[in-house]
Amino acid sequence: MARMPASVDQPAPSLPHRRSLGVTLIEMIVAMSVIAILAALAVPSFRALSKRNRVDTTLHLLTSHFASARIAAITHNVPVVICPSRGDGACRQDSDWSDHWLTFRDPDGNRQPDETIDLYRNDPAPRSPRLRIYSTAGRRELRYLPTGYSSGSNLTLRVCYDGEVSGLVVVNNAGRVRTARPTQSEPCSEAPDSL
Repeated sequence: MARMPASVDQPAPSLPHRRSLGVTLIEMIVAMSVIAILAALAVPSFRALSKRNRVDTTLHLLTSHFASARIAAITHNVPVVICPSRGDGACRQDSDWSDHWLTFRDPDGNRQPDETIDLYRNDPAPRSPRLRIYSTAGRRELRYLPTGYSSGSNLTLRVCYDGEVSGLVVVNNAGRVRTARPTQSEPCSEAPDSL
């Protein structure tokens, strides 16, 4: 005999309540706020890292160009000049190193390449509208003698980023190259009087 439920009006047993797998609007707003705050903190750090990386790259490029010019002068027993250029195969007549750098042998001492065969390197400077490179006032190029010494006074190149001096490349009379960072903020001008 089939058994009949005692009461038809009793509710069916309920299943345990399951929590929804979605997120609430408040949880979404909190998560987005945390992400926005972290992004706001990270962007200035990223900009500073990018600036430092560009300046470091430029300092290393300049250092390697000067070192290769010195090695060429010693190896070939001939004076070698490194100077700023506009990319036309001739040295600029100002102290702006921001376009190109020329390295060439200069046996006659006129500080300009006479023939294409005299050129060792004609390389573009790193491209960035925020990056500028200026040499010491009155010192437009560097000439290495066959001994590896540089003639004249020390050369200082200022690597400027966003109008502020961010790095220095200094070549002394012995021909050695060193880099430095300014200890305090200094505006960058094309031909400072203090250098």
